Amino acid sequence: MAPSPTGSPHVGLVRTALYNWAFARHHGGTFVFRVEDTDTARNTQESYDALIDLFTWLGLTWDEGPDVGGDFGPYRQSERFEIYADVARRLREAGRAYDCYCSTEELEARNEAARSEGRAPGYDGHCRDLSEEQVQAYEAEGRKPVLRFRMPDRAITFDDLVRGEITFQPENVPDFVLVRNNGHPLYTLVNPVDDALMEITHVLRGEDILSSTPRQIALYDALAEIGVGNGTTPQFGHLPYVMGQGNKKLSKRDPEANALGYRDAGFLPEGLLNYLALLGWAIAEDRDVFGIDEMVEVFDIRRVNPNPARFDLKKCEAINASHVRALAVDDLAERIVAHLQRAGVLSADVTDEQRAVVHAATPLVQERMVTLDEAPAMLEFLLVDEDAFTRDPADVAKLLDEQGVAVVRAAHDALAAASEWTTESIDATLRRSLVEELGLKPRNAFGPVRVALTGRKVSPPLFESLELLGRERSLARLASAQQEADAG
Repeated sequence: MAPSPTGSPHVGLVRTALYNWAFARHHGGTFVFRVEDTDTARNTQESYDALIDLFTWLGLTWDEGPDVGGDFGPYRQSERFEIYADVARRLREAGRAYDCYCSTEELEARNEAARSEGRAPGYDGHCRDLSEEQVQAYEAEGRKPVLRFRMPDRAITFDDLVRGEITFQPENVPDFVLVRNNGHPLYTLVNPVDDALMEITHVLRGEDILSSTPRQIALYDALAEIGVGNGTTPQFGHLPYVMGQGNKKLSKRDPEANALGYRDAGFLPEGLLNYLALLGWAIAEDRDVFGIDEMVEVFDIRRVNPNPARFDLKKCEAINASHVRALAVDDLAERIVAHLQRAGVLSADVTDEQRAVVHAATPLVQERMVTLDEAPAMLEFLLVDEDAFTRDPADVAKLLDEQGVAVVRAAHDALAAASEWTTESIDATLRRSLVEELGLKPRNAFGPVRVALTGRKVSPPLFESLELLGRERSLARLASAQQEADAG
């Protein structure tokens, strides 16, 4: 994978990695993570770190690659330039590649002529068989050649693991550049070389790279001929596009494409991977929610749908909510703690008391949460210092009017006289004082109390929240709500 030069890695990249990972795990194979960072002008350490950060969070661990090593390293292509230079030299010496002196302007002019004549554009073989005199003349002009691969004059057919048999005719696959005129190797050379030397057997990648596959297959044959690798050509599977709104390919500019953004928004890795797995594959016709281990057990690359898959954020959220509800309470609580730290609700040094509050509150919010990003708004009122506690002005205006303040006052007086402070006793006390004695409907009775205590009209269940908040803090907040209303 190439470190993204701008922004976060794309969700389509994650889907590709997931299918490779699941395929390798299902077959007991080796999952290799290779970093395509030969474009030094575009790839940065920051983008590399983002890739590592993303796949570490997702749990898509690799058997060979950066940080873990392996028998075929190094696994960053920027550290393998001597290998590529040696292979390029051997291809030239074997006649499988040749120096091409054509300028960009000359190539474009010939392509334009081909288009005007109804022929397919592409390199026309101009420098395939230059004489020594022609070479000397070009070099005397100061031209520096690229290294171009000599494609065989035959059709190339392969069995795509997703799309079935595909054939490319020779006129549609012209000779292509392996090395720029500055000596810099291109993707078209480095990937097949690494596949051959690392003994790669299967490559699952995006549909957008399908047109390069016949070139690579021809190059594998040439590499075998000059003794690079073990002579094995990988099997390819080209995965469908991930589409966005309006049936357009999901662009990196689309917010839904930002893979790391899902972590920051509080998605679970299990939920995101589950949804991305559905973008081209299904575990069963009547089932959408499953664990990654279940996917590995039954994953079949031949069952991947070659048609484009549309990214649906609402469905992604629904899948994530199912995984939130499925987590063990203690597991979810610790994930909430980490998210509260990122949100600034909790500091890096979480106290035992704060952790206990989060664990106790987690069962109250687990069924209500779609993502962990909802936790700060739901739980902050339990964790914030009293001098920093605030109420949402819009909710105050809506629910703490004159009638609402009267309800809060009645609730305060009734709870102050309560002999016990448990969920059950609080429930009974408030229903008796507000519903039975004041004749209020539960919604009108408990809404003002909720805003006074939690600061918001939406919160965890009220009676349980009161118990967690404690008698002293609960009564103080009910009193302060009245004081604020009187002062306002």
